[in-house]
Amino acid sequence: MMSQWSGKLVDCVLSENLRPEGAVSAEGGPVGTHAPCAASAGRRRGIEAAGRMSVPPSYADLGKSSRDLFTKGYGFGLVKLELKTKSSSGVEFTTSGSSNTDTGKATGSLETKYKLKEYGLTFTEKWNTDNVLSSEITIEDQLAKGLKLTFDTTFVPNTGKKSGKLKTAYKRDYVNLGCDIDFDFAGPTIHSMAVLGYEGWFIGHQMAFDTAKSKLAQNNFSLGHKAGDFQLHTHVNDGAEFGGSIYQKLNDKVETAVNLAWTAGSNNTRFGIAAKYQIDSDTFVSAKVNNSSLIGLGYTHTLRPGVKLTLSGLIDGKNFHAGGHKVGMGFELEA
Repeated sequence: MMSQWSGKLVDCVLSENLRPEGAVSAEGGPVGTHAPCAASAGRRRGIEAAGRMSVPPSYADLGKSSRDLFTKGYGFGLVKLELKTKSSSGVEFTTSGSSNTDTGKATGSLETKYKLKEYGLTFTEKWNTDNVLSSEITIEDQLAKGLKLTFDTTFVPNTGKKSGKLKTAYKRDYVNLGCDIDFDFAGPTIHSMAVLGYEGWFIGHQMAFDTAKSKLAQNNFSLGHKAGDFQLHTHVNDGAEFGGSIYQKLNDKVETAVNLAWTAGSNNTRFGIAAKYQIDSDTFVSAKVNNSSLIGLGYTHTLRPGVKLTLSGLIDGKNFHAGGHKVGMGFELEA
């Protein structure tokens, strides 16, 4: 009996890194099969899980789950077509066009993207019907782990106007930082953001400094909390605009969100409720309403892999019989 327990004790004490491949216990079985060892390993995994760290979202992504319920699946007053393809060499093409049903104005754009994954490089070229050309070069996780650098330029051939922006982002456990610099001959504008996160709590700050005028152009604060399928987000912009949102995923099919906003010096409080229901893996419906009695409805269906149809409508609840309601349709193709 003593020899059996001695064998178990030896097996538990030996580290995994010290055991030779194919090691056996004192009883002749494979090492690590005894209950005491399993319990020890379980406690060790629990400690590791408790100490596991996570990267907080960027400032722009705080409250994103709630915003998506108010924006995705809708396209009021627009007829839109989008086509995504990829060449054999790995170049991605995205072509999109839309027409405004109110004004009749049509717009379009073409985007190409090529990635060199082994070097962390991404090259992006864009053109739109306003004759604006833009180029973007991104390098990620090469100079330092978690560091992303982007150089973005735009050029308008008709006017000769040029602009450039250098973007930096750095994310590690508990912190997400960013700094963008707009290149302007009058003086660059510096945009910075920082988000700290710990155990589901997030606090963030965003600012913009105009070097030409030597003053703050933007000064925003945000606070959020995420616990499972529940998310809470509040923000203060420039000390004058206050807002908040709540997101709740009730189950695998139903998501809900509430947002509100209030501006200092005004008695007008803006309020909205949104919901999304996943009918099946290919279809979902969405709805939203705000304090102005504007009701939005959306229907999205994947006709087949790579083919998605979106129908949406906006109803003015206060003037239901007066007309002025809007409808929209979107068609997405991916090959």
